[in-house]
Amino acid sequence: MFESVLVANRGEIAGRIVHTARAMGLKAIAVYSAADEGLPFVAEADEAVLIGPAEPSGSYLNAAAILEAAHRTNAQAVHPGYGFLSASPAFARRVAERGLVWVGPPPLAIARTGDKINARNLMKEAGVPVAPGVWEPVPDAATAVEEAERIGYPVMVKPAAGGGGIGLAAAYDEASLRKAYEEARAAAERLFGRGDILLERYVEGARHVEVQILGLADGTVVALGERDCSVQRRYQKVVEESPSPAVGPALRERMLAAAVRAGEAVDYRGAGTVEFLVDPAAQAFHFLEMDPRLQVEHPLTEMVTGIDLVEQQFLIAAGEPASFGATSFSGASPRGHAIEFGVHAEDPHRFLSGTGKITVWEEPVGDGIRIDAGYAEGTTVTRHYDPLLAKLCVHGDDRRHALARARAALDALRIEGPPTNLPFLREVLDRPEFADGTYDTGLVVRMRRPQAP
Repeated sequence: MFESVLVANRGEIAGRIVHTARAMGLKAIAVYSAADEGLPFVAEADEAVLIGPAEPSGSYLNAAAILEAAHRTNAQAVHPGYGFLSASPAFARRVAERGLVWVGPPPLAIARTGDKINARNLMKEAGVPVAPGVWEPVPDAATAVEEAERIGYPVMVKPAAGGGGIGLAAAYDEASLRKAYEEARAAAERLFGRGDILLERYVEGARHVEVQILGLADGTVVALGERDCSVQRRYQKVVEESPSPAVGPALRERMLAAAVRAGEAVDYRGAGTVEFLVDPAAQAFHFLEMDPRLQVEHPLTEMVTGIDLVEQQFLIAAGEPASFGATSFSGASPRGHAIEFGVHAEDPHRFLSGTGKITVWEEPVGDGIRIDAGYAEGTTVTRHYDPLLAKLCVHGDDRRHALARARAALDALRIEGPPTNLPFLREVLDRPEFADGTYDTGLVVRMRRPQAP
């Protein structure tokens, strides 16, 4: 095992990684931008290095500055967290070329899963269910119309590169398809440097369910259960739970087996997620994409399995066996139920990001409550980064118990200063379809749809 690790990220995920690193006796090194000097993760690390200005391009996306910080601090490993450079095969290769341990999947696995069209084709070859769609990039809007007629409306328009819900749109006819295609292509070229577009059949009333996998050092791939991520705004997850109330035992077994095949198909190592779209009525599913990194929602899996995923990442990167009985572990048997709420600095109605100094920060306490926080009282939220302030996670003996704890925890969480989405999160809990577990990916759209006079 290496003795020190540089965390190439910020906010709550940087603090999360620092926590496990220190618990394992590793020296935890943080890097930070000029805007983040006062955030908790900087103080929590054993050492911290300023790497650049507030703009991500000069700091958290500046590979040269991060590698220089690793050299100056004698770091032996680099953990990228999620976002920023975590899914960059080029950065992973540069880390290895410097003689450092990359705490993540091999660069080739990142590259093979990073392109959604390539990943889709690989999954089909591996026997993982895929939706009707295209097998190569759609070159223009006219071709998109031809392909949509073959696939059948509605179709989902997706940039082949990137993530975070950027550029995604559902099209129900030729006019909406042409508009969605041009907007997605423009967004992909601007933000990802590639305008390749994918089309797939869109399933209305579907659930977004992802399976957590670990590719162990010996090549074994294990599935640690699923998380339901169907509560989304702008195709970005905001409330998640595990296990999914839409997935029964038989479907769960099939999904976990498919996720293992997906990991094996790309010779996966480390923590990753295989995302599926689930049709609850048909008890069917198909592959969406594969995320070659730790996910925002990973605390849910930790709460229902008792497994520290960051610890497993460190062990796998060092070539050591898992700390749990991987060969006998069954992700199909979760312990209790967990729910995670993404607390964002944003308007709770229009979801527009907000900024400002946090004047009050009071966290709930009690059994089954976990807060992964990136900010604290007295710190300032700036415009430069994702508005995620913290993740509020609760665990209960069953879903009903978890929902009761969630309600109490949300009521006890106080954050004042910038606007937050706490009222929206409480509103989600009050929705009957969330309470009874019958919601789908259209929940937030229905919540924000203008009411008829």
